[in-house]
Amino acid sequence: MVKIKGRSKPIFIGGAGVALLMLWTFSPFPSFPTRLDVSHVVAKTTVLPENDGAAAAVPDCPPVDDHGVSLGQDPAGQTFYDDPTLSYTIGNPVKNWDEKRREWLKRHPSFAAGAENRVFVLTASQPWPCKNPTGDNLLLRLFKNKVDYCRIHGYDIFYNNALFHPEMKNYWAKIPVVRATMVAHPEAEWIFWIDSDAIFADMDFTPPLERYKDHNLVVDGWPNLIYEKKSWVGLNAGVFFIRNCQWSMDFLEVWAEMGPQTPNYEKWGKILTSTMSDKMYTLSDDQSALIYLLLKEKEKWGNKIYIENQYTLSGYWGGIVDSLEKISDNYARLEKRVPELRRRHAEKVSEHYAAATREAFASQGGDGGGGKRPFVVHFTGCQPCSGEHPGFTDEACWNGMEKALNFADNQVLRNYGFVRPNLLNTSSVCPLPFGSASYTKEK
Repeated sequence: MVKIKGRSKPIFIGGAGVALLMLWTFSPFPSFPTRLDVSHVVAKTTVLPENDGAAAAVPDCPPVDDHGVSLGQDPAGQTFYDDPTLSYTIGNPVKNWDEKRREWLKRHPSFAAGAENRVFVLTASQPWPCKNPTGDNLLLRLFKNKVDYCRIHGYDIFYNNALFHPEMKNYWAKIPVVRATMVAHPEAEWIFWIDSDAIFADMDFTPPLERYKDHNLVVDGWPNLIYEKKSWVGLNAGVFFIRNCQWSMDFLEVWAEMGPQTPNYEKWGKILTSTMSDKMYTLSDDQSALIYLLLKEKEKWGNKIYIENQYTLSGYWGGIVDSLEKISDNYARLEKRVPELRRRHAEKVSEHYAAATREAFASQGGDGGGGKRPFVVHFTGCQPCSGEHPGFTDEACWNGMEKALNFADNQVLRNYGFVRPNLLNTSSVCPLPFGSASYTKEK
């Protein structure tokens, strides 16, 4: 019997169940002016004479986004993009990537400011339609969840539905996509991969990137299960942060060497199965391969890999979904005690209220007994596209996803004046009364 530790309570799954589970993972109002004066934020323009005597207004500055980066200029002068030998594909190693990124940022100074904490979110699904009749709708809602989270926090996101290597499918498909994204986005310090079947359940949470300043890869896991038990479920490779650097370029190449595109794929399957204490099938998978590198090449790779278990970077859904209503009630009680948290506000300033929520929890010395939101709920073992979920019922998987998606969406809808009172009813929303607690029915 394997013990998988959840954030709220341990979950026990039989050996065969674990194998199947992981196999299928992969107030009074003052008067206001009638016209908003934005003259102080309009870009400075220069009026130049034209040949026909008319004047033309020319912006002095290129377009910028709301983070102050210039989107309309790519300065002259060669960069790594002009090197015909540089490849986006796995199996074609990139050298001197740190220097190449540094030079690109030097030539694009508007991107250099804040680059050390810039996160780029990456997710994907298969290129063909889902077999499950509701699968495509579920994938759309799962993607909407990720777009909402990124919009709130100012992250860019790429949703991929193409195979970047024809032989690297299923769980291996992420590695070529991560590799290409690192080249496509030199402005990003961190690539944040999240599987399509994982849900951002705390829209306020921001990753503690400072914690990882000495690391290049961050995965959810438990060191004792990895190093002592040699369990292939000692970590979850479906949600991770990887730094955009040469170390990561090299690591991805080594990781991919155990994939299906290599002539040694079958051999690696046997090696991984014999190394892991509880791996029951001989296919080489990305998760076992990652654990193998931690076990066998810890000095080379493991010292730069952070095993995160202080928050739910990839929380197993089975131990979470039944507690979501209780967590919603807990946040509603907190809001009743702290009027600032019930204040209406623009979505763009959500992070201010997220910080206020954290302070409110800290001031009461804990979570109030009702629990805090998990960051990510990962539906390991439920396959929304295929509809196959060995070891689980339709009701467990689909109701669980419905609850988690609506739980997260309520945090978004509150900024638009609405709430879903029933987490199992997606179609029913209610206006959120002024000054009321969010996320749940008034009690």
